[in-house]
Amino acid sequence: MAIARHQSGTVPAARALASQIHPVFMLPPVAVSLTGSLLAARETGSFVPTVAALHATAIFAAVYTAHITDGYVDFFVRGEDDDHPLSAAGCRLAQVGAGIVFATALAGVFLTGGAGAAALTAPTWALGYFHAPQLDTNPVTATGGYPAGIALALLGAFVAGNGSLTPTAIALAGVLLAVLLGIKVIDDAQDLAYDRSIDKRTVAVVLGPRRARRVAEGFLAAGLLGVAVLAALEVFPTGTILAVFAFGAVSAVARRADPRVATMLLVRGAYVFLALLLVALWYRPMTGPLPVDIGVLGPYTYLVTEVAFGGLALALLWRADAIANAARTIAVLYPLAYVWDWYTLEVGVFAIELRTGIELLAIPIEEHLFMIVVPALVLGIHEMLRGNDR
Repeated sequence: MAIARHQSGTVPAARALASQIHPVFMLPPVAVSLTGSLLAARETGSFVPTVAALHATAIFAAVYTAHITDGYVDFFVRGEDDDHPLSAAGCRLAQVGAGIVFATALAGVFLTGGAGAAALTAPTWALGYFHAPQLDTNPVTATGGYPAGIALALLGAFVAGNGSLTPTAIALAGVLLAVLLGIKVIDDAQDLAYDRSIDKRTVAVVLGPRRARRVAEGFLAAGLLGVAVLAALEVFPTGTILAVFAFGAVSAVARRADPRVATMLLVRGAYVFLALLLVALWYRPMTGPLPVDIGVLGPYTYLVTEVAFGGLALALLWRADAIANAARTIAVLYPLAYVWDWYTLEVGVFAIELRTGIELLAIPIEEHLFMIVVPALVLGIHEMLRGNDR
């Protein structure tokens, strides 16, 4: 029985089997599994490598099963692909082998992490095995299978290490699910014409490219807004908002790109998003003492921050060739800002502690600079974005 389609022998067979390992799609589920194990370790105070390895192996086997099954269906059943490195018998053998690996790892998860962890992990194999040709013919399951598998990977690994779920773990899985749903809708739009030709009902086929893109952007926005809300409710630490800023910037750039480029940007941005969330959940960088306290500058602290951000604003405006226009806008805005600032200081809305003490027209000199720097920075960013759009 030949495993490889084009050659016989052990080496060609091994190469054909290895060709079904696709890092771009297999690394995220495994990485999320390890993330769940690390978050569980933070809760319990100890990291158990054996439990983490067993769960990551199960997730790897589930995704490998998905790729083997998809390749078999697309080439041997549907005739969509031009070629496939594995023979039909090789695909079946790979499915059996991956299934054995998954079942063995799942048994290990059950014995070391408990029934709850195994129950959350088991569906990931079913999602992979039944993705084609059953689940990928429906717009809901075709879009939701991969993101749901990743969410389950996080929850299963967390329960394996912690013993039970927490609001933070559930919330993180929900955020990842929303973001990945958005990416998957955009990714499927790359094959819109072909999917239509074979009556494959993805979201882009059912709704059309424009409405599908709006749905995708809605999922992405829901994920980012979810992080912000959860941080405000103290389910997530405050530092997770940094992940929102980072992935939000990537999403803004991807918004005007075609599906291929947008998918490439968003997939890489999702890695950064997950990494920043993990760092914030583990280290909680915006709680406790600051790593760098520029308050040591005493009365010059506020002034130094204005010089720094003012320099950035000037650089952006110079780059966008908008210094003259910004100066005109700031000149018009300045009187209103001055009255507002004077009034709020006068009635005690806020107090400025680390300042030089120099005043001009009844308000600190730093506030005069503030009323120039902030609009300049906003205008600089606006002009840069508008220039990129053009």
